Amino acid sequence: MDWVDQLVYQAASPDEEALVLAARSLGYVFLSRTQDTITISELGVKRTYQVLAMLDFNSDRKRMSVLVRDPQGTIRLYTKGADTVILERLWGRGPNQDFTERALDLFAEETLRTLCLASKELSEAEYDEWGRRHRMANVLLQGRACELDRLYEEMEQDLELLGVTAIEDKLQEGVPETIQLLKLGNIKVWVLTGDKQGQWSQPQTPPTHFSFFPNQGQSEILEAYWARNNNISGSACVSQQHPEPSCHKKRALIISGDFLDTILPTGEVLQKKGQLWQQVSCHGATDPQEQGSLVEKAFVDLATSCQAVICCRVTPKQKALIVQLVKKHKKATTLAIGDGANDVNMIKTADIGVGISGLEGVQAVQCSDYALARFCYLQRLLLVHGRWGYLRICKFLRYFFYKTFAGLLTQVWFAFHNGFTAQPLYEGWFLALYNVFYTAYPVLSVGLLEQQDVSAKKSLRFPELYTIGQQDQLFNYRIFSVTLLHGVSTSLTSFYIALWAFEDHVGSRTVGDYESFSVTVATSALLSVLVEIILDTKFWTALSFLMVTVSLLLFCLFSFLTQSIDAFRIAPTVFCFPDATQNALTDPYILLVVLLSLVVNTIPSLTIRSYNAITGNTSIQQVRFCFKDQRLGPKICWKARREPEPSVELRTHIPRGSFHRHSSYAFSHQEGYAGLITRGESLRTKGSHNTKSTHTTTNTHNTKDTHSTTSTNNTHSTNDIHT
Repeated sequence: MDWVDQLVYQAASPDEEALVLAARSLGYVFLSRTQDTITISELGVKRTYQVLAMLDFNSDRKRMSVLVRDPQGTIRLYTKGADTVILERLWGRGPNQDFTERALDLFAEETLRTLCLASKELSEAEYDEWGRRHRMANVLLQGRACELDRLYEEMEQDLELLGVTAIEDKLQEGVPETIQLLKLGNIKVWVLTGDKQGQWSQPQTPPTHFSFFPNQGQSEILEAYWARNNNISGSACVSQQHPEPSCHKKRALIISGDFLDTILPTGEVLQKKGQLWQQVSCHGATDPQEQGSLVEKAFVDLATSCQAVICCRVTPKQKALIVQLVKKHKKATTLAIGDGANDVNMIKTADIGVGISGLEGVQAVQCSDYALARFCYLQRLLLVHGRWGYLRICKFLRYFFYKTFAGLLTQVWFAFHNGFTAQPLYEGWFLALYNVFYTAYPVLSVGLLEQQDVSAKKSLRFPELYTIGQQDQLFNYRIFSVTLLHGVSTSLTSFYIALWAFEDHVGSRTVGDYESFSVTVATSALLSVLVEIILDTKFWTALSFLMVTVSLLLFCLFSFLTQSIDAFRIAPTVFCFPDATQNALTDPYILLVVLLSLVVNTIPSLTIRSYNAITGNTSIQQVRFCFKDQRLGPKICWKARREPEPSVELRTHIPRGSFHRHSSYAFSHQEGYAGLITRGESLRTKGSHNTKSTHTTTNTHNTKDTHSTTSTNNTHSTNDIHT
């Protein structure tokens, strides 16, 4: 049977491949299939099954089935799916069902991904009647999906439980530590998964005192929480039965997809029951839509007050609705991260979408804003690069406004002295080039090249620094007001010092004209802006130095070109400042005026920076202070590794031209590929098979941390199967 080991399977997901490989290791080998047959080797005996119908998977059904005729002519239906939908469709409790349910709970507690398998036998008459209606439903032009779902639901009843499977879904290295760092950075982490609830009963973070709310009492807890926060009388009895969650210091909320159906908007008018709706109605909320909004808000308030929120057995649509619910009722920025096609809706709904490239496919990566190779890279994306990006953007905005106010408000002050005649203070070319060449490059260098106030290692060691951006400490109304006042003071100083100097003195060369005054004010304002940017630049590079130098050189170059005598002779109305800069800046008196304005504008900034350095208000000194401050208590720090940390990979490891890349399809995202198979469009022709053996090695990292090697003689996979 060496030829059996040479089979290479291409599955829609790693779970499907693990199930087929586990069956092969037990002696049941999937050999081949055609449009309407499946060939299997059962303990060495080759058997061919005729495929009669495929009841496809979708996220609402949470199961899929196949209707086959075995070689003896018996028609059987085989179904696999989540335990919540399979167990309720059994014909009765069998002798081993209690043991099976205990095994499901045990597997879930061991963080294994479980599935239930069931089947039933059909007579020829039953199949003929159902098949006739199935063929009619397939050709419907309207209501085809609803009719097929109704037929599938009718067929998948009175099943007999065959057993359960459990697949180990391993986390990557550093996932618990990454979640803990995000929590220390005041980032709420919600886990939205389609797995069984018991699989997430144990927190992945270090042990803390959590209060897990039972699923059957969540409606009453939500009612008590909403009533307590809104001072509604008559909720004392409810609160006694289900204590108010706020009394717990730390708590976690674990809910199921069935409970979310009673809260999340589904497009229909919400019809709810219970005391909570009566209380809401008594307080003026009689409209069902308004009642639904109040319950949504109560749920979001309760969930955000918890340390952890885990939503189990949720569909892709529910994932997107939960994200939309948080965005609706909380002024928060949401980030969604996933690796499969079932996460696409959630990723596209969130403000920031992150896709992880791996064996689950590339649909999540293609629909995301950022693509990562491993989950642990998220800590560097947020706590390091995200924080540095926030610092750069805030600096860019501050100095963009500052340079505009400092350089152009002088025209407002000039209007008070020229009788508001609309005469400009500056030369027209200076106004046109001020924001384009003279001050644009230094500000862009700050926004692009200013990288760090603290190192990446310290940013990971002190994730609390991330809260600076959450609290808008570096750019808010107060910072904008300070920037405005700073720009106004710079413009006032540049204008009135020059006005004072030109009022009674005309210089050694008698240069006290309007053009010289304009050049003096312009030079003073431009140099003050450049010096301010130089003082606040903490991360100097050759390119940063080049930006400032180029700005000064461009000012000199364009002043020479636009104020030359030759240009004035060609177009005197366009180049109306002939030799103004050369005449003004060669006078020592005007140079002293420019220097005086520069010093007066710089002294306040130097004083404030010196004060912050002495008092320890800089971010670097705050980090050192936090390290020494014992009142902060013990911190859970990400230990620095001896080897250098790998850089964030922003592309998939699998080449686009590879024929061994796994399909980007995922079962839990949309309907399956039953129609594609039954039409025969996905099957190769006989002549297209290669007679040579296949040796494929694929190294792919995903959220399962799967290292899969498929070859002619052995297979390694972290998807361990338990049956």
